[in-house]
Amino acid sequence: MLRINETMGQYSELFMLLAAGTYTVAFIAFAWDLANSSKTLQAVDRKAASSAAAEVRIPVAAGRGGGNDADGPEGRAERPTSGLTVEDGTADGNMRYAGERRVPARVAVALTVLGAAIHAAGVLTRALGAGRVPWGNMYEFLTTGAFLVAAVFLLALIRRDLRFLGTFVLGLAIIMLVAASVAYWTPVGHLVPALQSYWLIIHVSIAVLSSALFTLTFAMSALQLVQSHRQKTLAAGGPDKLGFMRLVPSALSLENLSYRINAIAFIGWTFTLMFGAIWAEKAWGRFWGWDTKEVWTFVIWVVYAGYLHARATRGWTGTRAAWLSIVGYLCVVFNFTIVNQFFNGLHSYSGL
Repeated sequence: MLRINETMGQYSELFMLLAAGTYTVAFIAFAWDLANSSKTLQAVDRKAASSAAAEVRIPVAAGRGGGNDADGPEGRAERPTSGLTVEDGTADGNMRYAGERRVPARVAVALTVLGAAIHAAGVLTRALGAGRVPWGNMYEFLTTGAFLVAAVFLLALIRRDLRFLGTFVLGLAIIMLVAASVAYWTPVGHLVPALQSYWLIIHVSIAVLSSALFTLTFAMSALQLVQSHRQKTLAAGGPDKLGFMRLVPSALSLENLSYRINAIAFIGWTFTLMFGAIWAEKAWGRFWGWDTKEVWTFVIWVVYAGYLHARATRGWTGTRAAWLSIVGYLCVVFNFTIVNQFFNGLHSYSGL
């Protein structure tokens, strides 16, 4: 058995702290981008409204003198409709990068890359300190999971402009790091005998990656609910009190992307359930034993299976689909926090 390197463990904790600090600054930059863009868009609207009003006044004045039939009865011009509709009140549904330069967003992405690099160093030094893969307990699961959340987000940014998710995704990553350090901190050490298996690498790595994808879809579903309410308000002629949401695509676009990512994550979670059963048979001599952790892993699978089935075949779209996705993620959180910490079972060591 490899000797524990406590120095590497201390370096890992330092890197985690630095990563959390960098993510926090990036979080502020993403929030600044949303607020700044909202003010910019409002200024553009005011300028466009002023120009439209000027264009209306000129033909009206001319019409009164000349009686131009094109201006309607008694020379009155047609009143222009509002330039803000539900469609152009949101970002492009394709989520492609536009030509405008959003400096705060660029700074935020650069800081996220830096934070992810520091975070990767923290995960790596934890692995070197323990001489094994760094996901043997709740502390390691949360720190590795937070890294994958940030990494998956950055990879998605290569193809799609998802910078509007930055505040929400990094907020969740910061919460995970803080929870790991405050509530689940565990000194670097060896694994308990039941976890000393190559199945730990297979089973838990897929679970962590699937959970990271579920985190992204949770953020999208939450934004979908907000955007859906905003679009209904605008369609009814109400005021736009959430100007920053104009950087966010329409509720339908968010729902479609969330559905596709959830489908991929669900496949990963299916393998998590299958490989966990195989590992249980090798470790405890049975595939299924109704352990609390096993039950909740299956519950999560059922919720997301219901979500995919309901949306694909039963027409559960819009807010109902978003709420199902959110319920699924809340089950994931419950499984990796409450179940691990407060329910006794064969998996209780994972909450140490």
